[in-house]
Amino acid sequence: MKRYIYSIILGALTLSACDKGPQLTVGGTIEGAADSVLYLAHCSLDGIHNVDSVTLAGSGSFTLRAAAPSGSPDFYVLRSGRHIINLTADSSETITVRAKLASMERDYEVEGNEGCKLLKEICQKRQQLQARLVKIEKNEDMYPGDMIDSVNNLIAAYKEDMKQSYIYSKPSSAAAYFAVCQDITDLRGTFKLFNPLSERTDVKCYATVATAWDAAYPEADRTEQLCNMAIKGMNNTAAPQQSVLEVDEDKVAETGIIDITLPDVNSKMRSVSELKGKVVMIDFTLFGAQQSAQRTRLMRSLYEKYHSRGLEIYQISLDEDVHFWKFSCDNLPWICVHETDGSASRIYNVNALPTFFLVNRDNEIVTRSDFMEGSLEENILKLL
Repeated sequence: MKRYIYSIILGALTLSACDKGPQLTVGGTIEGAADSVLYLAHCSLDGIHNVDSVTLAGSGSFTLRAAAPSGSPDFYVLRSGRHIINLTADSSETITVRAKLASMERDYEVEGNEGCKLLKEICQKRQQLQARLVKIEKNEDMYPGDMIDSVNNLIAAYKEDMKQSYIYSKPSSAAAYFAVCQDITDLRGTFKLFNPLSERTDVKCYATVATAWDAAYPEADRTEQLCNMAIKGMNNTAAPQQSVLEVDEDKVAETGIIDITLPDVNSKMRSVSELKGKVVMIDFTLFGAQQSAQRTRLMRSLYEKYHSRGLEIYQISLDEDVHFWKFSCDNLPWICVHETDGSASRIYNVNALPTFFLVNRDNEIVTRSDFMEGSLEENILKLL
């Protein structure tokens, strides 16, 4: 599925009415816009559609309405001519906008939804970046190589700011989605700032937001979009062969269990032995590996079905990027720990990822994934 949120492109838009159900209200004033038409457009995954409009009087005051979002954040744009303001809403709320038409997209006030303020920050930073890029491109005294280096450095710094300020700081937010899906234009044309289909490091950003949205809004179309993009990116950018961990076979236990104690996302030490009396899935994994998002969704389904009957998951991440791991598993309901030295994986004779073990209620290893017969669910049910 190829559906993206792009920067707003002005063009022919279809007017559709919204006159029933919960309403999103956008009101306020646009000064210096008498006789101008102001549109409220909904930015859906299949395009941008006008939902309401008004011809402004001398006062510039307006009230526009749209069907309220249901279940997850949604995106809108307030537009008059070439001037636009990006908005986001979560429910049937009232958003107030105050601006002057001439500087509408650069300088405005917005109240009623904190996400709108973050979108404003992102848009202002992007406008500043674009202005600096244009200035470089018009500098006739720069050599072409220096020009490209300067452009790349500016974009890299902007990209890092997006990661730290909006994507990794709260990946389940509308701002994180908006940031990871934005476009940039430079002398080479318009392109995706984060492109998971060709850049391995960008896959992590998409996977982080996808995992957070899947936890917060599992039924949303945008969640499916993010997950699909992350999975495609993992497939496209995967190394030809995953690295194999060295194994110390003398330390492998055929029966019973060797305890593991590792820190979780809150730096609390968690042990497998504390779970005695439960059926435990010890899972060695990489959140940055192929199919990780899809696999996590399967594990969540099993956990929700059988946790109340005694199933627990003890998931060990071997991701090198600890920051990425923390955000990837921040909203997962089971125990997520991280190791950096590979000691547990060596002791458990793990030579490929992912690999998991099933442990019975007596803390005894019953089987491991590469020797298991039947489906994971079937084997869990036998132990329960």
